Formats: sequence, structure tokens, C-alpha cells
Amino acid sequence: MTGSPVSRGSLHPLALVVSLIAVAVVAFLGGLASADAADEYGALAQPTWAPPSWLFGPAWGVLYLLMAIAAWLVWRVQPSFGGRAIQLYTVQLLVNLSWSPLFFGLELRGIAFGVIVLLDVLVVATIAAFWAVRRSAALLLLPYLGWILFASALNYSVWILNA
Repeated sequence: MTGSPVSRGSLHPLALVVSLIAVAVVAFLGGLASADAADEYGALAQPTWAPPSWLFGPAWGVLYLLMAIAAWLVWRVQPSFGGRAIQLYTVQLLVNLSWSPLFFGLELRGIAFGVIVLLDVLVVATIAAFWAVRRSAALLLLPYLGWILFASALNYSVWILNA
């Protein structure tokens, strides 16, 4: 960038920090919504294939890190909030954030199921958009997609078993 004291390349580390902070905020807020509900969740009827509750925190930690890196990789190619890939990523992140309060805090498991199905669709769209920009970023989102598809089935099962 001619005439600019800050080059685009120097903004990449800052973009990574912003991406990490964004997922950390979502993780923190989602954790707040579910922390008090851990005992109540454990008391709900669960399918036999439900993972132990201690697995969710570490799994989400890894997934959020991969998501942040993926978004950063896309940002490096298209450093703009106007790009479709980053817009989809932002929307899916907000939908992700809305799920925990619905499922845990408000105990609206049927509505939470609808939200997580929407999240499934948005993540697939985000992966497709990331693929068009940077394939490695799209690949980093595949574990996230697998986990939320599993979480969708678990949400549905818990909802039906406790209706």
C-alpha cells in the first residue's frame, strides 16, 4: 500500500488476535449460559451414545481454535468484512452463540434444535465460501461441522427423551 504507514501484511497478526478474541467471547458467553446448567443437563435422560460432559469443554476449545485460524486464513486473502466468506462466518458464529442460552438457560430444546439445524446449514455454506477463498481454511472447519452434526443429533435425542 503505497503512502500508507501500515502495510496489509503487518495487519495479519492483529487479524489473528481479533479472530481468537471473537471465538473466545463466543466460548465465554456460551460457557456462562451452560455452566449453571451442568447438573441439570446431567439429570436429563440421555441417549446411550451421549459423550461424558467433561468432553465438551476440551472439544469446543479445539474447535474454536480451528475456527479462529480458518477465519484468519480467509481474512489474509480477503481482508474485508464485505466478503461473503467472512460474513457467513460471522453469522454462523452468532447463531452458534445463541444455541447455549436456548438449550441450557431457557431449556427450549425444540427451538435449540431448530437453531442448531440452521447452524449446520450455515457452517456448510461457510465451508463452501471458505473453499472458494482458501481451501485449507475450509478443511479446518470440517471437524466443527462433524461436531455440530453430532450435537444436532444429541440435541434432538435429549429433546425427545425429555419431552
